[in-house]
Amino acid sequence: MAQSRKDSRGYALRSGECQRSDGRYSYSYTDKDHNRQVVYATDLISLRKKEQQIRRDLEDGLDPRRAERITVNQVYDEYISQKYDLKSTTKVNYIYTYDHFIRETFGKRRLIDVKYTDVKKFYYSLITEKGLSPATVDNVHTQLHPAFAMAVRVGLIRTNPASGVLGEIKKSHVWVENKREALTLAEQKVFMNYLFENHRYQGWKPVITVLIGSGMRIGECLGLRWCDLDFENRIIDINHNLVHRRVDEEGGTLHINTPKTKAGERRIPMIEPVYEAFLEEYQIQQLTGFCTQEIEGYKGFVFCSSGGTVTIPQEVNRAIHTIVADYNEEETAKAKKERREPFLLPKFSAHHLRHTFCTRLCENETNLKVIQTVMGHKDIQTTMDIYADCTEDKKKEVIQKIENKIFVM
Repeated sequence: MAQSRKDSRGYALRSGECQRSDGRYSYSYTDKDHNRQVVYATDLISLRKKEQQIRRDLEDGLDPRRAERITVNQVYDEYISQKYDLKSTTKVNYIYTYDHFIRETFGKRRLIDVKYTDVKKFYYSLITEKGLSPATVDNVHTQLHPAFAMAVRVGLIRTNPASGVLGEIKKSHVWVENKREALTLAEQKVFMNYLFENHRYQGWKPVITVLIGSGMRIGECLGLRWCDLDFENRIIDINHNLVHRRVDEEGGTLHINTPKTKAGERRIPMIEPVYEAFLEEYQIQQLTGFCTQEIEGYKGFVFCSSGGTVTIPQEVNRAIHTIVADYNEEETAKAKKERREPFLLPKFSAHHLRHTFCTRLCENETNLKVIQTVMGHKDIQTTMDIYADCTEDKKKEVIQKIENKIFVM
């Protein structure tokens, strides 16, 4: 019978265990790839705790040694490199989010050390310390959660440390989502009247009219070509969108992207003001020149600068902000002179014009499928949420109308 090995204190050593000449203990084992691995400890009790964890990991098909060495950054890079189904622009946006908010901080952590509480603390810090919006934190979660899920599938970790974190934070008081507010009818009227009455904004009148009169996304609108417009039948064919990817403060790059979903591909009827806005833009360009810029094989863009280059979203938003600021300044001075409260416009962007169109549509149409189709919403819930919000005032109006009919005295 073979004699069992013992350490310097007389304790029997198990298979794979050894006491080194410096007094430390080691345990050698074969990993799931049949490679020899060794772990060390200062005492036998600590070593056997490691042995127990290693055996458990191996039984579950995990790779404990690699999980100890690999970082969150390495896991994410492996995950994103295998996302072959993503559009190139979407992939770039994902990487941008990761690089700006995760890579230099949380991403440097060892994968094996990341726990649920670590992810939760990181998300909270992004909101309370960095001042990021809930929408941005949601985007961060969109990067981390599937990367951790991949790490689970390939046997690096046992559970996904990001699972359930966002749901918990959304229930807390720090998660305050700012809804994009549509312009009220009064605000819309004041803004459009001011736009039409001031000659210095005439160059922006067509594109702003089209945005508020069609509900298109800014990229869909600026990506329109003249061949996408059917003037005879008054139809706008939306089959792609313009993407402006900002590189730095100096500039960016332009790309053409097809809609992410079939819902994004749609045909929108032109209402009269939109039809006239397109005609006005065409007449302007007959004098100033048409767009000469070509982007990834697409040319003949509807909206462009006097230099023949495509209009980008930032330019439209800057124009809107300037118009609002000028109006508010003039209205404040006028109201002071007339000794009344000024009617000021809120700060808003091109996307608020889309939301405004959708609100007006919901106020006058009850068929949610029609609204969903026109807006290009993938999820009917998005349409329902907007419909519920914009019909709140209508509900009050209806109740007030039947007030005297409920209680007949």
